Amino acid sequence: MMEVLYKVEVSVRTEYLENQSLPSEGKYFFSYTVTIKNVGKIPAKLISRHWVITDANERIEEVRGLGVVGEQPRLKTNESFEYTSGTIINTPVGTMYGTYQMVADNGYEFDAEIPMFSLNIPKVLN
Repeated sequence: MMEVLYKVEVSVRTEYLENQSLPSEGKYFFSYTVTIKNVGKIPAKLISRHWVITDANERIEEVRGLGVVGEQPRLKTNESFEYTSGTIINTPVGTMYGTYQMVADNGYEFDAEIPMFSLNIPKVLN
């Protein structure tokens, strides 16, 4: 069995923030909590991020930047980093996905995939 040297798993939880949203103005605010875990054999540092955010009108916004929440965490094998951030979209439903650009301690650069997840306001039962 081959050892995986470079592998980062990403999982996301989302929450609709009703008290910060303004549906009458087409502003729906969501928080997302991301857990990044290094399951590879070599420590790696998160350098930058690339997000693709799409609303129900298929309006796409791409966001690129250094680090996450002002940090560039270095993850040892089996170490995790969790952070919470947020986004505003113009519709009650949307999606996000992307990549984190990583650099292993030996200088090897690779992308960690952020699987697509939905942003949607909860269904209210009457």
